[in-house]
Amino acid sequence: MQKQNYKLDFKGKNIYVGIDAHLKSWRITVMANGVVCKTFSQDPSAKKLSDYLNLNYPGGNYFSAYEAGFCGFSAHRELHRYNINNIVVNPADIPTTDKEKKQKEDGRDSRKIARSLQNDELKAICVPSKKIEGLRNLVRYRRTLVKEINRYKSRTKSLLYYHGLIIPIELEKGSKHWSKRYSNWLRSLNLETEHSNYTLKSIIETVEHLRGELLQINRRLRKLEKEGEYSQTISLLRTVPGVALITSLTIITEIESIERFSNIDKLCSFVGLVPSTNSSGEHERVGNITPRSNRQLRNMLIESAWIAIRQDPALMMRYGELRQRLDSNKAIVKIAKKLLSRIKYVLKHKVPYEKGIVK
Repeated sequence: MQKQNYKLDFKGKNIYVGIDAHLKSWRITVMANGVVCKTFSQDPSAKKLSDYLNLNYPGGNYFSAYEAGFCGFSAHRELHRYNINNIVVNPADIPTTDKEKKQKEDGRDSRKIARSLQNDELKAICVPSKKIEGLRNLVRYRRTLVKEINRYKSRTKSLLYYHGLIIPIELEKGSKHWSKRYSNWLRSLNLETEHSNYTLKSIIETVEHLRGELLQINRRLRKLEKEGEYSQTISLLRTVPGVALITSLTIITEIESIERFSNIDKLCSFVGLVPSTNSSGEHERVGNITPRSNRQLRNMLIESAWIAIRQDPALMMRYGELRQRLDSNKAIVKIAKKLLSRIKYVLKHKVPYEKGIVK
C-alpha cells in the first residue's frame, strides 16, 4: 500500500499558546481552530518554544500570553525576538470558572490562558521600555531600602527597651533621623552580655551600611534631575503641590506615557483611586477604594495629598468641604484624585502648575 506524505503548512493560520511561567519550567498549551492541540512542559526558553512551533506548525501566525509575575518582561521580549506575538496580562483579568478556581493546577492554567487568548478576551498590560524599566527598578529599590532602614531602627529601639534602656530626651528627635550624636550614644552603650552587645553592634552597622547605599541612590537621582533626559518633566511635576523628586520619578517610571490614558477615569483606575461597587437591581453599594492598584503610585500620591493641602489653598478649602461629610482618610483619597488630575494636565500640556488662589 502506497504511503501518503503530507507537508505541514499552517500559512495564514493562527496558533495560540498559553504559558504558565515558573522559575524552572513553562507549562505550555497550544490551541488552533478552537481545539487544544497539546499541553506539555518545557524549559523556560523562548527559543525552545519557537523551535517547537516552527517544527509542528510551520508557517503559522504565533500568538502567546503569560501572567505578569516574577519574570517581568524579559520573557516577553525574548518571545517577540523569535516572532511570537506575546502579550503580558494581569492575572486578575483572565476569565476563570469556579472549577478552575477550586482545582488549580499548571496545565489547567495554561489552557485557560490559551482559550482566553483565542477568544480575544485578554487585555495586555503596558510593557515599559528597557530604559524606563531600569529606572523603575532603581526607584522601587530605594523605597524598599527606606523600609528596611526603618525596620532596623525599630529593632534597635526594641532591643533598648528590652534591656530597660531609655533614649535620652535630647536624643529623641535624633533617633528618628539616626543623627551622629544618637549613633555615638548607641555605640557607647554596654549591655549586660557579650551576645547582646554584638547584636546591637551588628544592627548599628547594618543601618549605617543601608544608609550609605541610600545616600548613593539619592545622589544618582538628584543628578538625573539636573542632567538627565527627564529633567524637564521632573521640573514640571515639581510645580504641583506635594510632588517632590521621588514622587516625580515614581510618576514617570510607573506611568511612562500619559498619552495611553484617554481620560482621568482610566488613569484613576490604573492608580487605584476608584471605589469598589456592588450593584444589583435597585440596590447599589459603593465601598472603599478598590484593592486593585499600582501600589507604589497610589501610596505615594496619598502621601503627597497630605502635603498638598498644606501648600495649595484651593485643595485645603476642598478638603475642608469634604471633611464635613467624610472621615479624613476618605477625604484625602478624593484630594489625591484631584492631585492626579493636575498631574495629568501638567504632563499632557507640558506647562507648570499654578496654585489656586481663594479670593
